Amino acid sequence: MVIKDMPVMERPREKMIRYGQEALSNAELLALIIGTGTRDVSAVHLAEEVLAMDESGLGFLSECTLEELAEKPGLGMAKACRLKAAAEIGRRMATGVRNRIRITSPEEVASVFMERMRYFREERFQVLILDSAGGVISVEEIAIGDVMSISVHPREVFSKAIRRGGTAVVFAHNHPSGETVPSEDDIATTRRLVQAGEIVGICVLDHIIIGDGKYTSMKKCNLM
Repeated sequence: MVIKDMPVMERPREKMIRYGQEALSNAELLALIIGTGTRDVSAVHLAEEVLAMDESGLGFLSECTLEELAEKPGLGMAKACRLKAAAEIGRRMATGVRNRIRITSPEEVASVFMERMRYFREERFQVLILDSAGGVISVEEIAIGDVMSISVHPREVFSKAIRRGGTAVVFAHNHPSGETVPSEDDIATTRRLVQAGEIVGICVLDHIIIGDGKYTSMKKCNLM
């Protein structure tokens, strides 16, 4: 059966659009990369044959040569290049995850933010987005205020974390005065954000206030 003869919602592309990529099997994902099958064999069936070429399944794509793939009837060099390119992207992404900076203490958070924030003339609120292993996914700027105040909305904070696939966050903002004593607004904002994080399933690990060469961890001060 070729893909055009399959029920519409069983076709890989339509299935992904409706249910997301997580709903697709390995063969269906490969079929989208392969693109087309042959007159008699669908791209999905061709993908299944590729997976059956070695007991390692998907892992075979990283280990095999282009020539080995291209020799498979129905593939050819162009489709083999697509498959090898997809395998290489996966390898590089996995390497990037393994090499992420790991955050395990307030000191490490402060080292990320200190030099970038200590000289700002206005308050800036930034968020460190972390994966489940404490690896840094990204640093996002959420708000910029005047020297006396800054407005932070939970929606802006957590929408960025959700889009990045984060499971935890650490907040940081600077005090242009150079002092790091948390204000009442700092404490109230932090507690509001912690509550919002609990609702959306993202853990707020700490809120670091950056001053001139020093910092305060609100977590250590039991203020959140």
